[in-house]
Amino acid sequence: MTTLFIILGAVVAIGLFLITIYNRLVALRQTTNQAWSDIEVQLKQRQDLVPQLVNTVKGYAAHEKDTFREVIEARNRAVSADTVERQAQAEGMLSAALGKLFALAEAYPELKANTNFLQLQDQLSDIENKIAAARRFYNNSVQEYNTSREQFPAVLVAGPFGFAERDFFEAPEGREQLMTPPVVDFGTG
Repeated sequence: MTTLFIILGAVVAIGLFLITIYNRLVALRQTTNQAWSDIEVQLKQRQDLVPQLVNTVKGYAAHEKDTFREVIEARNRAVSADTVERQAQAEGMLSAALGKLFALAEAYPELKANTNFLQLQDQLSDIENKIAAARRFYNNSVQEYNTSREQFPAVLVAGPFGFAERDFFEAPEGREQLMTPPVVDFGTG
């Protein structure tokens, strides 16, 4: 009878231990999901500003159709991206296209002085800062989740219960470019 209680106690202890691990992984997965939702909200706001920005610039530089088309295509790719990796790539392309749009605006002084353009530019800058903060929070939660699911004994629970590894939301520039020091050349003369 004592042996039965010992075995029963061991089974209950192991069961409680596995439940604790499972619940921790669920909580970390939910934190990661919530962090990704925060990024999606910021990206949606950014994507919604793009048509307004393009329309404002069109009023001053209507002949720059290729740039406008490129910005709208990049926005549409960003809207339709369905994975974290594709979203990061699409957002990088959108950032590059917006950079061209703002460079174009430099050639039109009256556009640079336009109140609507300046407000849209400020809103976009604010959203970019929020995206950067949300990306940091998301990547931190992904790192914590991935680390927890790979540690022993959680790895024994993670696989069978479908706790898949999560992708980081990389900066549009890419990790390699961020790790490469800039080249500074003052010339010879």
